[in-house]
Amino acid sequence: MALEPDSVPAVITERAFYSNSIAQFLTQGNDDVLGSLTRSSPFDIDIAQRDAWLAEVEILRNVLTPYRDAGWIAFEFAVPRVGRRIDALVIIRHTLFVIEFKVGAKSFANDAIEQVWDYALDLKNFHSSSHDKRIAPILVATRSGQTSVSDVPVTAPDGLLSPLCASAESLPDVIRIVLAAFDGTEIDAAHWARGHYLPTPTIVEAAIALYGGHGVHEISRSDASARNLSCTSEAIETIIQDAKRNHRKAICFVTGVPGAGKTLVGLNIATRHLDSANELYSVFLSGNGPLVAVLREALARDRVHRLRVKGRNIKLGSARSEVKAFIQNVHHFRDDCLADGDGAPIEHVALFDEAQRAWNKERTVDFMTRKKKQPNFVMSEPEFLISCMDRHDDWAVVVCLVGGGQEINTGEAGIGEWIQAILRSFPKWEVHLSPQLRDSEYAAGQAMSLLHGRGGVHFDESLHLSVSIRSFRAERVSDLVKQILDIEIDGARALLSQIGGRYPIVLTRDIERAKSWLKSRARGSERYGIVVSSQALRLKPHAIDVRAAVNPIHWFLHSKEDVRSSYYLEDVATEFHVQGLELDWSCVVWDGDFRYSPKGWRHWSFRGKKWQRIRSADRQLYQKNAYRVLLTRARQGMVVVVPHGEPTDPTRSESFYDDTYEYLRRIGLPVLQ
Repeated sequence: MALEPDSVPAVITERAFYSNSIAQFLTQGNDDVLGSLTRSSPFDIDIAQRDAWLAEVEILRNVLTPYRDAGWIAFEFAVPRVGRRIDALVIIRHTLFVIEFKVGAKSFANDAIEQVWDYALDLKNFHSSSHDKRIAPILVATRSGQTSVSDVPVTAPDGLLSPLCASAESLPDVIRIVLAAFDGTEIDAAHWARGHYLPTPTIVEAAIALYGGHGVHEISRSDASARNLSCTSEAIETIIQDAKRNHRKAICFVTGVPGAGKTLVGLNIATRHLDSANELYSVFLSGNGPLVAVLREALARDRVHRLRVKGRNIKLGSARSEVKAFIQNVHHFRDDCLADGDGAPIEHVALFDEAQRAWNKERTVDFMTRKKKQPNFVMSEPEFLISCMDRHDDWAVVVCLVGGGQEINTGEAGIGEWIQAILRSFPKWEVHLSPQLRDSEYAAGQAMSLLHGRGGVHFDESLHLSVSIRSFRAERVSDLVKQILDIEIDGARALLSQIGGRYPIVLTRDIERAKSWLKSRARGSERYGIVVSSQALRLKPHAIDVRAAVNPIHWFLHSKEDVRSSYYLEDVATEFHVQGLELDWSCVVWDGDFRYSPKGWRHWSFRGKKWQRIRSADRQLYQKNAYRVLLTRARQGMVVVVPHGEPTDPTRSESFYDDTYEYLRRIGLPVLQ
């Protein structure tokens, strides 16, 4: 369906540098189209870019002549989640073509194929009008004499074709073959363009976008089925502004289920106040070393790339130094405050990610005595960190981002210690929290009861994020995992029946079969990898060694060609590497450390040459939470591997694994054939 110029929806003209009906495009001269592209671009246009645009316009003018009255075209169409632009987006009859040009290229590079596939995936997954559309990604290497399309292009069940490759000369044939291969309802371009874009970025993508100047409303969902992150961000911003205006000090607790966007909220607040000369200057703090390392490196690399696009060069080392001031390891912040005596930190707002993992008094005192030569230190980490912000004479705000059931290591105090510290030592501080903090997963019940009758306590439902946005295909994955770990079989079955259609979870006993499943499911640059418990010490016969050093930067950021990346399925990550981060597809390998039995979970640790029972209630909780972390990392689906035992190996007895496998099968996890 052709669009008249005055019928082009505003959303199209806002997202694209140029858009029009195919009929109108064919009547315009090259200079007119080029002028629109140039005027819309925020960057200076060099000769190479101008010539590339002219080549694309000429190629598509020839290609689209037979389809004069059949659709619509846009150049440089914005893909918000990945922060890039599609070279050409064309609607012809019943198909949406996503076209990436490599002008002058003679071959089809793998990264370019992934690039156009990612663009198409982004529309398919996150643009409401594209969910049910046939989408054909095409990579055009203009000087290649090859093409990669047969009479029946490969297509997935969701209607997304595998990437097609074409030269400038063969592009008309590729489009003709795609149109002939499928039937379908003609796409109304005006109706399509009015669709809502509901992105769900990874935490790395979100950090890059926020650091690059985008707001959280631009990169997060705002539909009725998910709590708007903007609402929570605005609630925190209001608390900060009120504290500054009225010279108060306040602590704010943001709670949420795994994957709900707590870290994203913290990053959003921090990126609003990056200017160290501003009184609202904020710092994002985390004790999660892998998360800090991955986010810092991703932001630094992206900054180098953005500046190069603008014609400015910056060394990666310089970019890393800039990012360090924005995202800091909480222990480094603690040490700086320790060295500074009674001096207040430069920041008036401190955002503590995964605040439940801060150290308790025993671990903090032990560390300070042994490592920092502070024999008289008597505070827990939460109490000391609050005391650092309390040094400000006028105002300060501490924001604690709290995950339920996320404590995974000895000495982690849980959120109760933050509340106890406020009650014990900071009577003038106001407290802002959600009523959901009473939930058993947050282990704050006793401390919460002590808040009753205390002045300056404010409850706000918007400070709780109840819906996971990590698993954008199924929002209740975290609920399902909770039911599985709590051995709520009926509830787990019911949830699985709701989730399974959109978010596949499969079960197998064969690791090689699981690897094949991952590779067959992932498309474009969708990241996959193997995750295991840090206590999974008897997976060595399966070539899984949890004690092998893993660099999270390599594992999470490097490409499929790098043997150190998650894609290679050789190095595995534990709960300590992946907490706070995510994969698109995961393989969870279940060892004998966490065993199902009719009487409940049995907890074991492998020491020396045999398994030993874990009897400490705290360590049992950490182990259960470790599996909670592992089972909630995947955005799109996962395969769970419970390997066969080995009758001749007493450390891998069949009894260590069979009951767990049967339990998961009884819940309804389909067995991978």
